[in-house]
Amino acid sequence: MRVLIVDDSRSSLAFISHVIGALDDIEIAACLLPSQALALVATTQFDLVLVDHVMPEMDGVELTRRLRAQEAYRLVPIVMVTSDNAPALRVRAIAAGATDFVNKPFDSTELQARVRNLLALRQSQIELADRAAWLAREVELATRHLVEREEEIIWRLARAIEYRDGDTGEHVSRVAQVSSMIAAAIGLSPERCRMIYLAAPLHDIGKIGIADAILSKPGKLTPEELRVMRTHVSIGARILEHGSSEVIRTAELIAQSHHERWDGTGYPDRLSGTDIPIEARVVAIADVFDALCSERPYKRAWPIEEARREIVSLSGTHFDPACVAAFELRWPEILALMTAIPEQARLAG
Repeated sequence: MRVLIVDDSRSSLAFISHVIGALDDIEIAACLLPSQALALVATTQFDLVLVDHVMPEMDGVELTRRLRAQEAYRLVPIVMVTSDNAPALRVRAIAAGATDFVNKPFDSTELQARVRNLLALRQSQIELADRAAWLAREVELATRHLVEREEEIIWRLARAIEYRDGDTGEHVSRVAQVSSMIAAAIGLSPERCRMIYLAAPLHDIGKIGIADAILSKPGKLTPEELRVMRTHVSIGARILEHGSSEVIRTAELIAQSHHERWDGTGYPDRLSGTDIPIEARVVAIADVFDALCSERPYKRAWPIEEARREIVSLSGTHFDPACVAAFELRWPEILALMTAIPEQARLAG
């Protein structure tokens, strides 16, 4: 353990160093001036500091205050050495952060006992801090593993839904990435953008409740088939309802409302404007845009620029104008994403 002694009297410094030096496993540093002590503590961590009360440059109370202002010395025991027993001094010293007092003239046995006890306290502090740091690392590691498992389940489930819908799973990945870009551009927090990124792949989870004859029909749906198809949003919301995870709760909002329209003509609840959850407003643009750019059994894939113009033209009717503006703001990145070679193509090549 390292002990720092600050006293402008060479004789007091020598005496205290001699008494404390008789204890085991202690390394002592001594300073005659407070300025020297402050320079030393900037580079060395001490476990106990003894400061004289009356010194040039500044008194022991001020030195104690300056030590306590440093994060590294917020909890280190500091002992005031003084021949002044006035209550007012003790109050000032305690207010500045003094842990204990030693009176002059010294009693060697008492001084050693106080130092030994305070160093034991300091050792306990260090051990508790190390234990707390270890626990924090373990909790962080366990939490990260839980999050990774949750994310893996979400992505695998979303890709399974896409395979059933006749896609390869790239659609959900692109929707998630574009949604995250739009969310960031409208000023949502990084945490909320992350939630949207993770929840967006489940936007069409309700399609597992739609019959293949309707889901994969190559032609135009009849009014009755369209009515059935539209039930995928309520099916998805029921699958995701009452989630304890923030990701699942966000996914429920998106699944329920990503087909609502800004002008109130969407489904299932005919919500309009800001009554539509912002998460759903963001994902709606990403979903429609990527769907336009993708080939389906019932339609051709649109050219990317044509799909972009369609999104912009629907600002204020189908889509939230602020989200469309964010879509345009991030267009260079979205274009790069849409023109990148898919993973499957890279592997095949």
